[in-house]
Amino acid sequence: MKIEEIRSILDHEAASISNIPISDAYSRAIDLIVEQVHTKKGKLVTSGMGKAGQIAQNIATTFSSTGTPAVFLHPSEAQHGDLGILQENDIVLAISNSGKTREIIELISLAKNLISGIKFIVITSDQESLLAEKSDVCILTGRPEEVCTLGLTPTTSTTVMTVIGDILVVGTMKKIKFSPSDYAKRHHGGYLGDKSREMSK
Repeated sequence: MKIEEIRSILDHEAASISNIPISDAYSRAIDLIVEQVHTKKGKLVTSGMGKAGQIAQNIATTFSSTGTPAVFLHPSEAQHGDLGILQENDIVLAISNSGKTREIIELISLAKNLISGIKFIVITSDQESLLAEKSDVCILTGRPEEVCTLGLTPTTSTTVMTVIGDILVVGTMKKIKFSPSDYAKRHHGGYLGDKSREMSK
């Protein structure tokens, strides 16, 4: 691959991140997470299919490591009993680029049938989608074009989803005043564990 081609991909990804719509949806989502998890003692449950599901898993582990208990729920497995992981006061973060992912739409209906008042935060590219309509808070990706040569493979869209997840994590950390000492308690090994213990002295 030529240097110019690599630069073009980097520029495309960077521009897509810069074009993520900024709105009060982030603050509302963070407030909901703090209220449900830290005030009402529920947990954050993330979900997504395919590549979006992998991003949802990453977001869940990052939240857990920074003081907000979170788990990933596979939307298909949810239909075979894993839905039982949901409890009162939990909040769901569902990710679907199209906003039309059948398993995610079904997950919302199933979850609300189990816990009628459960809240949903949705990350999607389509504010007119059924998924967006069913959400309590909808965060838009800006509908980036995939950098994939076919324009099909989730590439740029998953990059943007990751960044949106980072915003929610960092915003929540600030809201709950998560400290190096708090971090150290959750990281007993490795470089980050050593560094956080050093910072908390």
